Amino acid sequence: MAPRSIGRRHASALETLSITVEEPFVPLFEQALMCACETVGIFEADDAQKYWRVEGVKDTGFKEDELENALAVARMLTGCEAELERIPTESEGWLARTYESFPQQNVGKRFAIRGTHLHGAPDQSRLTITLDAGIAFGSGEHGSTRGCLRALEMVAYRKPQRILDMGCGSGILAMAAAKLLHRPVLAVDIEPWSVRTAKLNARLNGQGNLLDCRFGNGWQTEAVRAKAPYDLVFANILARPLCRMAQSLALNLAPNGTAILAGLLYSQARMVLAAHQRQGLVLERILREGDWATLILRRRG
Repeated sequence: MAPRSIGRRHASALETLSITVEEPFVPLFEQALMCACETVGIFEADDAQKYWRVEGVKDTGFKEDELENALAVARMLTGCEAELERIPTESEGWLARTYESFPQQNVGKRFAIRGTHLHGAPDQSRLTITLDAGIAFGSGEHGSTRGCLRALEMVAYRKPQRILDMGCGSGILAMAAAKLLHRPVLAVDIEPWSVRTAKLNARLNGQGNLLDCRFGNGWQTEAVRAKAPYDLVFANILARPLCRMAQSLALNLAPNGTAILAGLLYSQARMVLAAHQRQGLVLERILREGDWATLILRRRG
């Protein structure tokens, strides 16, 4: 499962949307549902992993025009005419069930992801990142997030100075890097709600002075260009956008710099790796978390 959140916390009447598509079409339909849904998840629909179910929860009637337009674009680009299914969802107790689905997540050797709804003192032996489960459901349990945090632990000994989280979402990776490395991190996202959420989470975790959260369009963002080149770049996005951004990443990565790429299914790893190898980056390691892969790449000195 790959849940994501768009930052709306309270719901009245809810509905669950689902659409089943072939694996290559998952990213576009995921993006379509994310324009309106509270949370979006990706689930295996068959044992062969050929078909996947993209599922989201939204307020009934919320952003219907935007949703229909986004689905129309996804269908046009993929040629897939899969039908969207809608099921009314009981709103009473929804947030409580979300809390139950978000226990503390221990990741790797150093990190713990903890919801604000949990009581008791955090484990002092781990670096704790606190998130509001109501607006960041699932961040610690997503295989891509877990893979990135494990990868961060593996490369921390290099002590990167200039760090970028490209497509920061809730800011979890930027906060983890700031806590572990005690260095400022530039966190950028193309969605304004993600930037707002990342700022809130940074303050919640006492990292407001280390995280510079900016709204921008990827590598075209002025702040991103101004602070390049980077010693460490996180890009937990999607497989095809990662491929399109490979050249820009290579140009903005410092000699001996490290890139941690995620948001891709394990079956997509070869495609993403090939795009970056063509730009001169070399593979150090592939981490696997269930169906999800994380690539650790390096630019030669």
